[in-house]
Amino acid sequence: MKREPGLILFLLILIFRGFGQESDPLHGVGLTVISQVNQGSSYITFPTDIGNIEPLMFEANLIPNFYIRKSKNARLLGVLTPQIILRMYDERSYPVRTPSYIPQITVYYKLTEYESSQNLSIYGRFAHHSNGQDGDFFMDNGEVNLLTGDFATNYFETGFIKTNFNTRFNAYQFFKTSIEIHPRGWGSDELEGIYSRYRWHNAVSIFKLPAKDSRSTKNKADISIKGEATWMFGLVNDLNAISAERLNLSLTIYYHPKFLEDIGLFVQYYHGSDYYNMYFGHRLDVIRFGLMTEKLRF
Repeated sequence: MKREPGLILFLLILIFRGFGQESDPLHGVGLTVISQVNQGSSYITFPTDIGNIEPLMFEANLIPNFYIRKSKNARLLGVLTPQIILRMYDERSYPVRTPSYIPQITVYYKLTEYESSQNLSIYGRFAHHSNGQDGDFFMDNGEVNLLTGDFATNYFETGFIKTNFNTRFNAYQFFKTSIEIHPRGWGSDELEGIYSRYRWHNAVSIFKLPAKDSRSTKNKADISIKGEATWMFGLVNDLNAISAERLNLSLTIYYHPKFLEDIGLFVQYYHGSDYYNMYFGHRLDVIRFGLMTEKLRF
């Protein structure tokens, strides 16, 4: 899969170039939709991963959101999210090992009026990431203790989100850029020097709507595409400042069949550091398939 990272990067550049064109002032979105796109969707994968990840029965990402707002059209919104990522391994007894617990609170503020099709919003997030274990971080041989090692870090993230409606393709577009910071002393001491404490995130999401249905004022995207790129700064083992291993890339394509209500099918390619707590030292190059909940209504 050596050529896939370059292909993903090329596709991201094409998406960025086409972003923000042919807007329509009649197609505005509220903060609820903007936050749902940024928070992500819950999913579960099939046991058909292609790549160098350990054999899994499934990976599940659970992202329930609880909204704090004055009204649906409010320009200020708070979101409480008790996110959990877990993996069931295809081994004897099918163990579920060291789930990632990522509770977080995010505050969004919309800088433009609700009716505008080109919106600009800012957000700030405080999050905790741990695995609920209390064992030693390293084993006696110096390797990371993947099974019972205590992983914990706290971080905050801030950035902005630009939204646009493209009339030519009848699609909503979202662009996000943000900085994530893990302050020194806010996590396990053993992470110092081997875990990136500064990360620059960028994401582009496109939601293609079906032909307008006169019987409905809300539409659900038939197809969506999300491309993400993250650059990891700071001390990470012995990586130099421009090492390709500092770059994480992903591309997710989602399809919503008409006969399903709240779930659809997705395929994702991911290239980069493992995001599953103690497994952060692993480099993944994987294609996965599964079911995803994408309840966005435009």
